[in-house]
Amino acid sequence: MENIEMPVLRRAWAVIRLDRLKNNFEKCRSLLPPGVKMMCVVKANAYGHGVSGVIPFLCRECGADAFAVSNLIEALELRRLGVAGDILILGYTPPEHAKILQKYGIIQAITDLDYARELSQSLSGAGIIRCHLAVDTGMTRIGLRGDIDCLAGGFEEAEKIPGLKIEAIFTHLSVADSRDPGDIDYTEKQIEKICALKAELERRGKAADIHFLNSAGAAYHPDSRSKYARFGIMLYGLRPNAELELPVSLEPVMEFKATVSQIKTVPAGVDVSYGRTFETKRETKIAVVTVGYADGYPRQLSGKADVLIRGKRAPVLGRVCMDMLMADVTDIEGAAVGDTVTLFGTDGGETVTADELAAKIGTIGYEIVCGISRRVDLRAEDGEK
Repeated sequence: MENIEMPVLRRAWAVIRLDRLKNNFEKCRSLLPPGVKMMCVVKANAYGHGVSGVIPFLCRECGADAFAVSNLIEALELRRLGVAGDILILGYTPPEHAKILQKYGIIQAITDLDYARELSQSLSGAGIIRCHLAVDTGMTRIGLRGDIDCLAGGFEEAEKIPGLKIEAIFTHLSVADSRDPGDIDYTEKQIEKICALKAELERRGKAADIHFLNSAGAAYHPDSRSKYARFGIMLYGLRPNAELELPVSLEPVMEFKATVSQIKTVPAGVDVSYGRTFETKRETKIAVVTVGYADGYPRQLSGKADVLIRGKRAPVLGRVCMDMLMADVTDIEGAAVGDTVTLFGTDGGETVTADELAAKIGTIGYEIVCGISRRVDLRAEDGEK
């Protein structure tokens, strides 16, 4: 088969600002009490930012202590990229892959005792799997559930299962990004429960590290009792809660861009895009933009969002298509074919953020950046350009 060289398209691309990533890393680390280590959460292709550019940079330039991912495939990708340190799988790995976990020294979350036994049976005595035991303190997701005595008993039972080395216990804070008094109390109770479990295990002569801080926990509930702070969204410059100020200033790492491929001027009374949901009210200059919902620009933004062209806002007209959208550039002097379109990011004195787009469609900024599709070219840049 012919080896075809693939061109770099100037169609839809995301610029990944590695200098901002480093700045965010340092700002996040500044929030931590002495002794608490950084665990960089890089699941979902580093929240859409691209592990191939982000991971080597976090290792080489930032000195990341450890990483967390969603699944085995993501963990193996990190090993392929040269990560020699700790990698924690936060989600489920089918037990039949236990020997792969052991071979590559990957840490597996243990969600319950039945799962732990299945991993052990699949391992069949072939070495040891490093594990962190999940406990459910209020997220009602993965992990052992019960009172302190029950959880301590569960830990002791897990410790006895052949082939598993329980190195730590962890939990996830569900409302640490809220300043509501009830939510603050709920978070504090979650933290105190896992700390009480550690104390009970020590009383029983068992030693185990614990970790419970996520991005929001580290920002609003810093605590030296957590071995790790699992920083995810804040590394990438977004807030855990878009409406709540952070104690440090972060910068979005990703900017999403496309190109104007055509410009046409139409009179009033012309329907635009699928479904005839928009009709021009005046003579309108329309730019066709080379991005659509298949690239990760949500169709729900149809008729609700602005893009940036030549440093000015251009409203999206009608429905977003799979590969294209239309924007109103009537009031943007000089708008032309070939112009760069900023879908989120900064152009001149104007900025559109992922959180702004998320708010328009009732979601969160996480979903916007994670939704960037695999056909979008991720261009990592070490410095402003």
